[in-house]
Amino acid sequence: MANALGLVSSSLHSFRWTNRAPLWLSRSDKRAPFICCAAGDGSVEGHVLGAASSRSHRPRVIGMGSKLVGCGSSVPKLLISNDDLARIVETSDEWISVRTGIRNRRVLSGNETLSGFAVDAAKGALQMAQLEAEEVDLVIMCTSTPDDLFGCGTQVQRDLGCKNAWAFDITAACSGFIVGLITATRFIKATGGGFQNILVIGADALSRYVDWTDRGTCILFGDAAGAVLVQACRSDEDGLLGFDLHSDGHGHRQLNALAQGDDDKLISNSNGAPLFPPRKSSFSCIQMNGKEVFRFAVRSVPQSIEAALEEAGLTSSSIDWLLLHQANQRIIDAVSSRLEIPSDKVISNLANYGNTSAASIPLALDEAIRGGKIQAGNTIATAGFGAGLTWGSAIIRWR
Repeated sequence: MANALGLVSSSLHSFRWTNRAPLWLSRSDKRAPFICCAAGDGSVEGHVLGAASSRSHRPRVIGMGSKLVGCGSSVPKLLISNDDLARIVETSDEWISVRTGIRNRRVLSGNETLSGFAVDAAKGALQMAQLEAEEVDLVIMCTSTPDDLFGCGTQVQRDLGCKNAWAFDITAACSGFIVGLITATRFIKATGGGFQNILVIGADALSRYVDWTDRGTCILFGDAAGAVLVQACRSDEDGLLGFDLHSDGHGHRQLNALAQGDDDKLISNSNGAPLFPPRKSSFSCIQMNGKEVFRFAVRSVPQSIEAALEEAGLTSSSIDWLLLHQANQRIIDAVSSRLEIPSDKVISNLANYGNTSAASIPLALDEAIRGGKIQAGNTIATAGFGAGLTWGSAIIRWR
């Protein structure tokens, strides 16, 4: 397949967002606090799709810091086990668990809504941070499956009672939470602390777009929400030690859910006028080339984490925990092996929830913190990757 993941691409348009640009901390100064770097002229011959571009490393700029001070999560009531799926598709618990590590997943049912779970997760983060909703300055809703076509960040803001906050949505699939987290820290740095408290919520309901007769995809996905509270702090308390972000649209064909029209509802016009009304659009079920996505992830994610670690001035042996997007246990194992991180330092709750897209990292983070695994001062290497294709990593310190 031309330009398939892992093959050589003759034209790579890869985007990277870095925090090595100068920061201006005056609240009255409107200059951009970060830069967007394109990979050369967009036509790098012989570049492997999904590979990190080569750059000289500039010193990290010290400015207003940000730290994670609260987290929360929420999942639907309905649990679907592998045995349940075996009743509707040709599969088995052994087949699924060996190939993915997944045994159960939660899906929306009844009157449950994605925004409702996002609100519950955010309340948990606020409670842990000992903050009131009125103290929140910004709500960033990271989701690819909102309850409303136009997003649900403002609905979450309303239902939380964050009357002094601005809200918006980010769509970056399974990388969404990492993108939202880094975006939150840039708002804090850009305003010199003008944004003090930012809620970052990762929530997705991919069960809405799963073909439940396709055993290659229906076994993977679940629904959930997770949230963190990012708070402004002094630069010497900064909890974001380094990060690395990429995107490459050449891999879009490997993982997507495309808009599609309904041709049967078009009305023809005999006088030559355009067909009317326009097609009523909907989205296809999730389409994924699992082998190519796997190859992409096990190559690109370790490179991204290593770049973030280099920016932070750390090595993989310095981190306390590795927390990856919970897509497939074989991916988690392959990445930890390449980074030489022992299994007892790897956080995984994939078996219980499956791939919950933008919710997977904050959900696993919340469980690990509330379960006593992650302690104050621990350093965590985290990374997201998925449709777009997009991928990125962040080295963070808990509180």
